[in-house]
Amino acid sequence: MSPGTEHEDRFRRVYAVNFEPLLAYAMRRVGQPDDAADVVAETFLVAWRRSRDMPPESEARLWLYGVARRVLANHHRGGMRRERLGERLRQRLRVAVAVDPGSEVPERLTVQAALARLGELDREVLMLTFWEGLEPREAAAVLDVKAAAVRTRLSRARARLRELIGDDLGPPGHVLDVMAVRTAEEGR
Repeated sequence: MSPGTEHEDRFRRVYAVNFEPLLAYAMRRVGQPDDAADVVAETFLVAWRRSRDMPPESEARLWLYGVARRVLANHHRGGMRRERLGERLRQRLRVAVAVDPGSEVPERLTVQAALARLGELDREVLMLTFWEGLEPREAAAVLDVKAAAVRTRLSRARARLRELIGDDLGPPGHVLDVMAVRTAEEGR
């Protein structure tokens, strides 16, 4: 029997004898069966990589419990990191949704439909300047065109959007008035 085959046979025996006890160990320490399966898989992956450190088969279970304990600690830390990240993302989404000019006007769906009828570049110019808050020169850099071209397209796209919506310079707070506020700022 070659040394590689002997090593693999030993690992298979350790795996066969210890899989169920390790799974039970992990199941009692995590909330979901899938998480327990992940912990056991990671434990055996570490055991395979560190098989030269593994004690004789009769003592392997305790060593595997130690490995599983460290894998569980990493799993729990990862879960806490994911939860904190998720909370930060949820907070950012709440802020982003509150700031979106399209969500502040009742005509949101009309505006979205009108935007969809514009040409791709005109739509992108409007969205980059109003929704993303970019200056025309910044939008030009994103689109890889000259700033003068963006200013011209922006003016035409605004006019076309007003035409599509049927806006007669509606009441204050109308989405196009929100866009007009941005127009005054772009001259700076």
